[in-house]
Amino acid sequence: MADSDLRTENAGQPLAARARHPPGAGRDVAPTARLRALPVLVTLVVLGLAGVLAWAMWQAYMAAPWTRDGTVRAYVVTMAPEVAGRIAQLPVVDNQFVHRGDLLVGIDPTDYAIAVEQAQAAADQARANQENAQREAQRRAQLSGIEASQEEKQTYATNAVAAQASYRQALASLAHARLNLERATIRSPVNGYVTNLLVQLGDYANVGQNVISVVNSDSFWVDGYFEETNLDAIHEGDPATVKLMGYRPLLHGHVDSVARGIAVANAAPGQFGLASVNPIFTWVRLAQRVPVRIHIDEIPAGVRLVAGETASIQITPRPGER
Repeated sequence: MADSDLRTENAGQPLAARARHPPGAGRDVAPTARLRALPVLVTLVVLGLAGVLAWAMWQAYMAAPWTRDGTVRAYVVTMAPEVAGRIAQLPVVDNQFVHRGDLLVGIDPTDYAIAVEQAQAAADQARANQENAQREAQRRAQLSGIEASQEEKQTYATNAVAAQASYRQALASLAHARLNLERATIRSPVNGYVTNLLVQLGDYANVGQNVISVVNSDSFWVDGYFEETNLDAIHEGDPATVKLMGYRPLLHGHVDSVARGIAVANAAPGQFGLASVNPIFTWVRLAQRVPVRIHIDEIPAGVRLVAGETASIQITPRPGER
C-alpha cells in the first residue's frame, strides 16, 4: 500500500482508534516475541549441556575408580659372581638388550681350569687305589683260614671300603672344580636390558658383589595406588586403562591382583616390644592407598616402558559389579 493511501485511510479514522492501533503494530509483534524467547532457549540449552557434562564427569571421577598415583614396575635380576677373579670378558654395554643365555661377564678362568685338571688327576689316582684295594680284598676273601686269618680279611675289606670312599670324595671335588669353572662365566637368565653397568674390563670381581643387572623385559606391570574407598569397585579381571605421563597412546590391561597388606605406623614395636600407638587423633581421616597390580595386555607401537615411569590408571568395573 502506498504512503498516500495509508495517510488517507488514517485520516478518516478517529484519533482514539489510531492511538489503539498504531500503524505497523501487527507486523512487529511476532519478531519481538521471538527475540525475547531466544535468550531463554539459549539458557536452557546451556543448562542441559552443563547437566550432561556434570553427569559425565561424575561417572568418570566417582563411578569408575581412577588414580594418578601409578608406577610402571618390572623385575630386575641382579647378578653377582660366585667365584672371584679378574673380569676378562665384557661383551655388553649399558642399556643393551640381551637374550636369555647370552654372555654378560667372563672371569679369567685360568686358575679354575687348573683346579679342574688337579681334581681330575686326584680322582684318577683315587680310582686306581680303590680298584686295587677291592682286588686285594677279594683275593684275601678267597683264601682259607690257614692262608689268611679272619682279622687280615676284615682289614683288607675295610681298606677297600675306605678306598671307595676316597674315590667318591675325589669325584665330588672334581665336580666342584668343574662347577667353579662354569661359574666364571655369567650368562643372562632372562630376556631384558642391561642397566646401570659400572664394571669394566680388568676390574676384580669379588664373590657376592653385584657386577651387572638386567631388567626383565617380559615382566613389566603397573602398580596403581588406589584409595581404600575405591576397593569395593575393583575386582580381579576388571579392564584397566593406563596413561603414561610421557606418551599420548593409552595402554590397556586388566586388574591382576590387589595387595593384601600395607605398612601400619601404629604397629611398630616400641619399648618392651609393645605397639607404639600415636596418641593424637584428628577429625580428618585420610584414606589409605592400597597397591593394585595391573597386567598390561597391549603396548601401543612406539611406547617404551621404563620401570619407574609415572602413570594414571582408570578401572572400568564390569557390568553388575557397581
